[in-house]
Amino acid sequence: MTSIYDPLAHVGLHWVFQASLLAVALLLLAGLSIKRSLSAEGGGVIPDEGVTVRNVVELIVIQLAELAESVMGPEYRKHFAVVASIFFFVLVSNLMGLIPWVGGATSDVNTAAAWAIISFLYYNVVGIKTHGWKYIYQFMGPALWNPEIGGKTYHVRPLTPLFLPLELVLHVARMLTLTIRLAANMFADHTVIMLWIGMVPIVVPAIFMGLGLIISFLQAFVFALLSMIYIGQALEEPH
Repeated sequence: MTSIYDPLAHVGLHWVFQASLLAVALLLLAGLSIKRSLSAEGGGVIPDEGVTVRNVVELIVIQLAELAESVMGPEYRKHFAVVASIFFFVLVSNLMGLIPWVGGATSDVNTAAAWAIISFLYYNVVGIKTHGWKYIYQFMGPALWNPEIGGKTYHVRPLTPLFLPLELVLHVARMLTLTIRLAANMFADHTVIMLWIGMVPIVVPAIFMGLGLIISFLQAFVFALLSMIYIGQALEEPH
């Protein structure tokens, strides 16, 4: 389907790829700008004056890191880079969607689904690497009997036939909920703004763009927070 955000349609590059590449380019430019600031005299010690890219990013990273530590525990540093990457890409893409005729990739279900799959695969790999085959215990229901035989404790889960299929369905459904929550909210928000710009190009769209800023941050935060929660659960010892 052709989108209004498709200035390069004639070269066969879908607007979602355009928007995704632009978001990545903006993040790389921001990273280079911060690196340049840190490499200057006093960099990394003295904050920049005023509101700069470095100051804003450092503030966000500090807040995210504190949240990640409280949610994922002491091992949060191993996984923080993934969570932060998800957050910043989603945030930048959300904000891009507020700019008329630019478009944000996160309003497309394919982009939202891609990040949901990445999050899903990542925390499951973390759980398997951390606990091995015991990771499946979390899907098998509670252990109602824990006999100790030969100095070893066995966990008997008679409700496994009931819990296992249900838990697996709910587990896989996390990808669907992450996808729908992000794509639906951003598509609706960006569509409303574009409609108002088309009908009343002054004042009213500014109100919705203000709300759009809040929604953009909120959706990026929720996506990152849920990813943290899932990783934290994967790190917990299954019983």
